[in-house]
Amino acid sequence: MELDNEYILTIAHCGSFSKAAEALHMTQPALSIAIRKAETRLGTPLFDRKKHPLQLTEAGAIYVRGLREIKTVEETVQRQLKDLADLVTGSLKIGGSHYLNAHILPPLLTHFSAAYPGIQIDLLESSSAHLASLLKERQLDLTFSCDPEFVQAFKHYSIFHDTILLAVPSSHPFQQQYGVYSLSAQQVMEERYLKDSCPTLPLTALSLLDYIFLRPGNNLHDRVAELFQTARCVPRVKTQVSQLATAYHLAKAGYAAAFICNRLVNPYDEDLTFYKLGLPITDREFFLLLPQEEYVPRAVRAFIRFCREHPLLP
Repeated sequence: MELDNEYILTIAHCGSFSKAAEALHMTQPALSIAIRKAETRLGTPLFDRKKHPLQLTEAGAIYVRGLREIKTVEETVQRQLKDLADLVTGSLKIGGSHYLNAHILPPLLTHFSAAYPGIQIDLLESSSAHLASLLKERQLDLTFSCDPEFVQAFKHYSIFHDTILLAVPSSHPFQQQYGVYSLSAQQVMEERYLKDSCPTLPLTALSLLDYIFLRPGNNLHDRVAELFQTARCVPRVKTQVSQLATAYHLAKAGYAAAFICNRLVNPYDEDLTFYKLGLPITDREFFLLLPQEEYVPRAVRAFIRFCREHPLLP
């Protein structure tokens, strides 16, 4: 792609000439001159310099959209050629939430890296919505989601399941009344909650606890909200946090109850008792998501194959 076009794309991405010049390691006057020449060549302004923040003109929006499509095609061709020339190296840009990156992917990526030492892995952490946006723009090779809206928008492969459980501090009086329904950490590790014989906590009991909630915009938050709608009660939210692991450790410290996933549970956690909730929304199926395009790079194909051969067990 011509250098002037790279300048235009960088300005559109950064939203200002000064930030773009910094990203391009050049002076702002030099960048402005280059863009003026490009606009003269095209016969139309690309940026509305009177708007703050900087905005694309109608012609600029059309041109940038075309440049992005061209860049995607060029990058795809380059990756195809590289795949043909080199079968053992490559790169993977993987996006995941903190839950995925910190608690699910580490053992998988470690074993994958040992099997394919020539493949470089770039791991990005963000929200599912932001990661889906990056995947659509081809800024990621793959990401993960259990949200049906995101899953259906991309090419997808089922990767693993997890189960939402209620975690209550063991010292809470709740245990005295509902202990018959409780599971120890070891029993969670043994997946006792998956058995039909495992008792399900009555939903009416949910009204008796204070909770640590995840903030809106998180899939687990949405499912828990639906859970309370089914139970026909309003949750007593004591505090909200951004990360599932934070909720888990606060509950473990005795702060309040929390809804967690079975994959966070440590078999030696004696400070928490767990409860099966038994509704379909508590079972989450995670998918590996790919952009909707025909060509899948060799490194990505290797990763998908590796995931299928090495299931993500708890």
